[in-house]
Amino acid sequence: MSRIPVPRGRFWERTNHEGKTVSLVGGLMAAAGAVTGSLCAPAPVRNAALIAGSAGAVAGFIDDHGESRLPAAKGLAGHLKLLGEGRVSTGVVKIAVIGAGAGLAASLLSRRPRDVAVRAVGIAATANLINLLDLRPGRAHKAVALGSALVTPGGSPQLTAALLGAVAGTVRDDLARETMLGDLGANALGAVLGTALTAHPSRLVRTLGAGAAVGLVLVSEKVSFSRVIDTNPVLRAIDGWGR
Repeated sequence: MSRIPVPRGRFWERTNHEGKTVSLVGGLMAAAGAVTGSLCAPAPVRNAALIAGSAGAVAGFIDDHGESRLPAAKGLAGHLKLLGEGRVSTGVVKIAVIGAGAGLAASLLSRRPRDVAVRAVGIAATANLINLLDLRPGRAHKAVALGSALVTPGGSPQLTAALLGAVAGTVRDDLARETMLGDLGANALGAVLGTALTAHPSRLVRTLGAGAAVGLVLVSEKVSFSRVIDTNPVLRAIDGWGR
């Protein structure tokens, strides 16, 4: 398999946690793969995944490239604090775009208000969660692959195939520290994964999945995922696979 072409230029380059310059093209390719692959799913799942995935990609693009124009903040609390001060951060814009996409996608999957709310929360929270995990090479990819495997039984095999294809096509360069997902790729993959979760026919699976995603996002405000992984031998070993 040939390597992903890595464009140069400050617009597509970022510095990773090791101080190495990497390209955001991995995220662009992952988002394109997941969203395009969703076309194979039957309606209304197809349309929901296209809307949610595209919204995640657009929101991520804004966050990746708008930091120099809008105030920066850390965590959900930081973004909401800025909003309370009358200042709009890229994070607030991202929440609005992903939230709108998640709400519209959820409305295509159900007509019951309570069910729509649960599905919308599941999509938005999963998009955010995968982005929060994109702090080390391959970590978000592994989370998406695991999440896809968990929702596959009884779920949408087409969305699973789209997600696994996007992961397989971009994980090599991510692990090699040549590219990274960035917000664009991570939010798009997370949104499509969230759609696969909330399109599951089991209400219990949808509710538990949405609750788990929300819970982990809230925990991340106080607890460092990287610190937890680094102090757990099993998680540390899994996290290091392929690097």
